Amino acid sequence: MASALVDVRDPGLDRPLLWTVALLALAGLVIVTSASLQIAETRLDSPFHYGLRHGIYLLASVGLGVFVYCCVPLTLLEKLRFAMLPVALVALVMVFIPGLGREVNGSTRWIALPGLTIQASEIVKLCFVLYLAGYIAQHKAALESGWKAFLLPLGVLAALTFMLLLQPDFGAVVVLGIAAMGMLFLAGVPTLRFLIIGLAVVALGAVVALAEPYRVARLMSFTDPWADQYGAGYQLTQSLIAFGRGHWLGVGLGNSVQKLFYLPEAHTDFVFAVLAEEWGLVGTLAMIVGFAVLGWRLFVIGRGLEQRGFLYHAYLVYGTALVLCAQAFINVGVNMGVLPTKGLTLPFVSYGGSSLLICSVMIALVLRASTEQSRLQARGRSKR
Repeated sequence: MASALVDVRDPGLDRPLLWTVALLALAGLVIVTSASLQIAETRLDSPFHYGLRHGIYLLASVGLGVFVYCCVPLTLLEKLRFAMLPVALVALVMVFIPGLGREVNGSTRWIALPGLTIQASEIVKLCFVLYLAGYIAQHKAALESGWKAFLLPLGVLAALTFMLLLQPDFGAVVVLGIAAMGMLFLAGVPTLRFLIIGLAVVALGAVVALAEPYRVARLMSFTDPWADQYGAGYQLTQSLIAFGRGHWLGVGLGNSVQKLFYLPEAHTDFVFAVLAEEWGLVGTLAMIVGFAVLGWRLFVIGRGLEQRGFLYHAYLVYGTALVLCAQAFINVGVNMGVLPTKGLTLPFVSYGGSSLLICSVMIALVLRASTEQSRLQARGRSKR
């Protein structure tokens, strides 16, 4: 039934969005392979280990995306919107279960399943967007007029934030907060409420930052990384060196020096710095333009859906745009030294199966939303 409603050859399919995502993902495969050659050869005696795994993840993501696009109607997801919250909470709890939770670099963010390790925050991002899109579609008028409808989703966000900070995963908290506030702002919530909530969040953020010494150290290293270039500022200084070596056209694919164990997480969090070194200013601008086009297409699709009265579809698309654009902006900003260091991947580009899978599902749902409204409108015109 679902495949009958939406066909991959449907004229309503947003091909500019699809091509943009495909190009970003292919560029990611190339740069991840290049960035991980030495570390894979040293650790695993197989230089293409991470590149091959990333390619497998990419193929699995395409398969999952096609399945979601063809077989998951958004009307069903809208009905199941409240079921998304238990799924998110279960994922967050699972990381603390012995034998399931996996600690990486001092943070317990991963769920170890047979053959796959999933980052819990990726599941939470998708589930929260699906929940909030349905909530806005149902309570849009109340959100514009009263506080009660506005505070309920913020309470849900606070509960998820608390669980994420226990891991800790501060980067995911920031992305979720941006997505939630952005979706509610687009829903017509008065600006004064955001100002009040914003002041409260800033005060709470200051308390959270001061509660753990490493958070203060990260902030201090962000303002002056060279003051402690072999300690708290090490990651950022090595990233900046990579950017400096790139010049206009880069040192050439595969010729990065910073990936030779100077730059930590070269194929994940700091893959953009390796890209800057190997592809230069031209390559970095091309990648930034790619994400700008991605965000533009998503907001155009969302706006068109909202104008046609597909509120759930529209806010699902808006939420996807905010999550992907916020994460890309933060990752690029961290790599360039304009934002404090956060453990966030670059969507479609960084190494990581769970990130690719969830991002693929989000894009598939956006494409589904676009083609569903196109088909339904065509049916309405044919009846007239």
